[in-house]
Amino acid sequence: MTRLGDLCDDVARAVAFLSRVPMPHRHFVGHDGRLSRAVRAFPLAGILITLPAALAAALLVFLQANALFATFLLVGVQVLVTGALHEDGLGDAADGLGGGRDRESALAIMKDSRVGTYGAVALILSFGLRVSALAAFLPLLSPIGAALALLGTAALSRTAMVWHWSRLPPARRDGVAASAGMPEPQATTTALVSGPVLALLMFFAAGIPFVAVLLAFAAFGLVVPVFGKIAARKLGGHTGDTIGATQQLAEIALFGALALAL
Repeated sequence: MTRLGDLCDDVARAVAFLSRVPMPHRHFVGHDGRLSRAVRAFPLAGILITLPAALAAALLVFLQANALFATFLLVGVQVLVTGALHEDGLGDAADGLGGGRDRESALAIMKDSRVGTYGAVALILSFGLRVSALAAFLPLLSPIGAALALLGTAALSRTAMVWHWSRLPPARRDGVAASAGMPEPQATTTALVSGPVLALLMFFAAGIPFVAVLLAFAAFGLVVPVFGKIAARKLGGHTGDTIGATQQLAEIALFGALALAL
């Protein structure tokens, strides 16, 4: 019962960290705010956070709604649930990595709440690529298949966050990521195993062909480490912004691969 209780606490803490969904206070009694163990629940938390968008996708596909309208609506639902947390990270990371002359200036830019040219372009591309990719492949799936495809992608993109987080040291001593702690090795392994397994199960249950799933995983396996190397070279480690940007880049890569393969 203790282990089950710990897992429930970790799921609640992961959902609270990754979204604006309120969680019962009992899961945070005595908690110091660190997520070192809770990262193991990130893939499952991603699924729970994406449930509203997945249910909406099933309904819209069933109603044969206009693909472009439907996918804009789905992305909007997801942004409302997450509070644009990951989009904020992408915009800040793009500004810092694109406009910073060196490590110090890049980190200073990323800490600035204002959105610059690089951040604006990154956000436009993020929304455009995700919406267009979803519009290309969701209508090809059944209503249940569309929902499962979104949930599988959600699990894998949150796995990407743990992968990036665990591979690099904190770039700042006083940042959000540093205060949340480094992922524990066992928790990292749990996330890196459970995330792909959950995604595979949902992709195949959605009726997505093996070749499309293979291409999606290949895109995921390429984008996450490449961005990690960029962050390591420019910043010397990860920040909360690069962790959020990793989720966005992984989601774009997965949606794009499915759109190309289906």
